[in-house]
Amino acid sequence: MIMRKKNTKKKQIKIKKIKKVKKKELKLQKNKPATQKTNNNEDKIVIKKIKKQPTEKRVYNVNDFVVYPKHGVGKILSIEKAVIGDIDINFYKVFIEKDKLTLTIPINQQSNLRPISSTNQINKCVTILKGKPKIKRTMWSRRSQEYEQKINSGKIYELAEVVKDLNKNTSAIADQSYSERQLFEKAYDRLQSEFEAVLQVPPEDARKKMDKALGRNQNLEEQ
Repeated sequence: MIMRKKNTKKKQIKIKKIKKVKKKELKLQKNKPATQKTNNNEDKIVIKKIKKQPTEKRVYNVNDFVVYPKHGVGKILSIEKAVIGDIDINFYKVFIEKDKLTLTIPINQQSNLRPISSTNQINKCVTILKGKPKIKRTMWSRRSQEYEQKINSGKIYELAEVVKDLNKNTSAIADQSYSERQLFEKAYDRLQSEFEAVLQVPPEDARKKMDKALGRNQNLEEQ
């Protein structure tokens, strides 16, 4: 009787072990499809990223107006080729009227360029210029850096914000420091040149449109 009990116990232990092994196998089988799915999803994400990498390059033509962030509005004079180190390079010749400067910009580095704004964007800039200036209570050195970054960002709305914030719509020029006035004029000239290019108007008309939005005295700059 004792031997039979021992045998039955052994059999029970074996059955339990077999059941545990089967449960583990079932769990592994259930987990395998899930891991395969995640791997497949990861593969799909990678494939999508690779497809997006060759970004579509905008094609500019001769006489097109473009904006180079550090210099403002320019006009494409020509599209030329050159061989540098056995490599053929295509580039734009861009003339910046305000600075009387000609830039050579490789076409494969044209991320620095952007097309001039639309009429709707210019209208939104007019709305920004009509708003109230936002003057932060921080040191001028810090604010001037922020203004400089906005001016050189190449973003027209940020440019309009600088013009609005530094605008003095009274004849009291003494209220504006030299460095403030310099930054204001830099931003104002950049914005004006884009108004001219988009609206196809002479400088005087662009200036009048901006000054009207700013509530600025037309004779202020002449003083």
